[in-house]
Amino acid sequence: MESSGTTRRQATRQKLYEAAVTLIAEKGFSTTTVDEIADRAGVAKGTVYYNFKSKTELFEELLRHGVGLLTASLRAAAEESEERGGTRVEALDAMIRAGLAFIDRYPAFTQLYVAELWRTNRAWQSTLLVVRQEAVAVVEGVLRDGVRDGELSEEIDIPLTAAALVGMVLVAALDWQAFQPERSIDEVHSALSLLLHGRVSGR
Repeated sequence: MESSGTTRRQATRQKLYEAAVTLIAEKGFSTTTVDEIADRAGVAKGTVYYNFKSKTELFEELLRHGVGLLTASLRAAAEESEERGGTRVEALDAMIRAGLAFIDRYPAFTQLYVAELWRTNRAWQSTLLVVRQEAVAVVEGVLRDGVRDGELSEEIDIPLTAAALVGMVLVAALDWQAFQPERSIDEVHSALSLLLHGRVSGR
């Protein structure tokens, strides 16, 4: 069992993550100060430094935490589909839905994550690549199982296909939130599901 101190610290870190992600999404990393993060989180500045050595470490841990949540939600969706006796394609479809639900819940984090993926001069670049691979690896595992069991074509390039599926969900969801917010998650999922099932050509 977790102690009350550990639980309290996790709750404080969660507040700091939420404050940091919204501020950095609004203002950018360099112009966001530790004072502002503490103020937005409703804690003393010293609390930030008690939990993280620096703003850079806070952001690095934020990325690790956020992508960890995404990875866990993708894995849970795949496992639930498998428990129901679903096919590998149904598992991938469930993961698309889970990814959209995650992005709908954490839009500011998703914007930051996608933006940071393309920057190469950041202190946390290596961490970001590691956690990105953890998320993509969950999709790769389902694809690999599908190929092994003969459900999916052996011609599939598993690493690229997994990255493409994750990228499709991220970019489509950001487009949905920024430019088509009136659409429901069901509509967006339905559109991406058609792509997954290869039914766009109309054949």
